[in-house]
Parts: sequence; structure tokens; C-alpha cells
Amino acid sequence: MSEILWPAGYVPGFTENYVSNEVIVTGLTVEQVWPLLNIPACWPEYYPNSADVRFYDGKGPALEAGVRFFFTTFGFPVEAQVVEHVPPVPGQPARVAWHGWAGDDAETRLDVHHAWLIEELSGGRLRILTQETQKGKPALALAQDPTNPMINGHQLWLNGLVAAARRAAG
Repeated sequence: MSEILWPAGYVPGFTENYVSNEVIVTGLTVEQVWPLLNIPACWPEYYPNSADVRFYDGKGPALEAGVRFFFTTFGFPVEAQVVEHVPPVPGQPARVAWHGWAGDDAETRLDVHHAWLIEELSGGRLRILTQETQKGKPALALAQDPTNPMINGHQLWLNGLVAAARRAAG
């Protein structure tokens, strides 16, 4: 199975927080799931922990390489820029990743690399993987929270994405 591609400084184990969530499902294709992930305005429809999506520089509604966008999640106002964007192509996984940031000083600054991988597996299965590394004091607080807000939040995102894709597929 394919892996997330990590930029320097964001490799898991070398940041204050790391989370990994995945699902493997049947009955869906990459092409059915991709638009729901690649168009951030769709996120609040199936993931209640996202809001206030907007793009900069006249871009959008879809993500693409280099695009800057904004959204609110986990109570953070996140500025983000797409750093990896590989739409569905037969025989290779679809990928999207962004660098996100919030806060402006040593106490509030949070930097993240959030990556997604969607790949078809044998037997008509589809794997959706999302992983995120985080740096900064807010990341450390999230990592130490015994309620695991990042793990649970990203699982909610995955579950919502799958449910929305199933509804759209009829």
C-alpha cells in the first residue's frame, strides 16, 4: 500500500503531534470520493468540525497545487496552502496535502501538514488514509489530551466522507 509523502520538518515522530486514520471500504471508487474531499465547501456538509471555507486570489472551488485557502477546525482559524495535489489517475493513488497554520506567537502558533491518500485495492476495495503532523505548543496540548480530539475528529471526517460518497452514489 502507498504511503504519505512527508516534507522535511514534518516527519512523524519528530513533531509534537501525529495522528493517522484510515478506512478500507467496498462499493466506492476514487472518482466518487475525490470531489467530496477536493472541494472544501463540501466538508461542512459531512464533517461538522469544519466551517468558514474560503479561497484566496480568485481560486476555488476545488483544491489545486499551490492554492491558498482558509477554514476553521478544532477551534483554530487555519490558513492553508496545498503542497501536493494528484487527482485520480488509473493505477496510482489520488493525493492531496496542505500546510496549515494558525496563531502568530510562540504560545499560539500551530503548523500542520495534513495529507490524504485515496487508493484502490484488490477485490474492489478503496483505502482512504489521512495523516497529520503538528508542530507548536497547541499541538503538544492536543497530543496530551486524553480525549484524543485529533484521532476522533479525523475519524469523524473519514466516516462522514464515506457516508456522503455512498449517498451521492445512490
